[in-house]
Amino acid sequence: MQQQLTTEKIPLRNNEFTQKIAAEVRYLNRCYQCSMCSDGCPVAYAMDYYPNQIIHLVRFGLKDKVLNSTTIWLCASCETCATRCPNEIEIVRLMDILREESVKAGVNSRVSNILKFHQAFLDQIKKNGRINEVSLMISYEMKSREFLSFPKIKELTGMAIGMFKKGKIKFPSLKRHSTGEIKSIYKKVFSH
Repeated sequence: MQQQLTTEKIPLRNNEFTQKIAAEVRYLNRCYQCSMCSDGCPVAYAMDYYPNQIIHLVRFGLKDKVLNSTTIWLCASCETCATRCPNEIEIVRLMDILREESVKAGVNSRVSNILKFHQAFLDQIKKNGRINEVSLMISYEMKSREFLSFPKIKELTGMAIGMFKKGKIKFPSLKRHSTGEIKSIYKKVFSH
């Protein structure tokens, strides 16, 4: 019996993408795929590609695979990967840059609500100078539009009441904290 050959069509390599990312992430080209980063990652179980695989995909210029992956959005930025890396690769910085590239490219992520959470979080900091859990939760739910179902409202209300009874959340304060300084930081960071 003759064996049938199967081949996956590999997308064209995007050298420009590889060069751009390698220029922004220190020591990216040192990776020799030891997978120490992935072995230590606390959220690797939920990722579609492990951190070392993302590095590999970037180095091969597979831009679409990288920017469409859930890994870049699930990274907790805990620095465990970078701490374990024998080559001092800035893996968290890599994930930050890839998220930025994904947003710029208009990629509609399968985990797009993570971006909405980040936006709600940053909006809270910019507006109040700190986070209030109740306001953050309301802001996030408004952005994600997940609150529109009765089961979701029931779930959130029950959770909020339980947390309030245990003293885990407080009502939002009208007090603003160093908003002038925060706005100056935002201006510096987001003006580039």
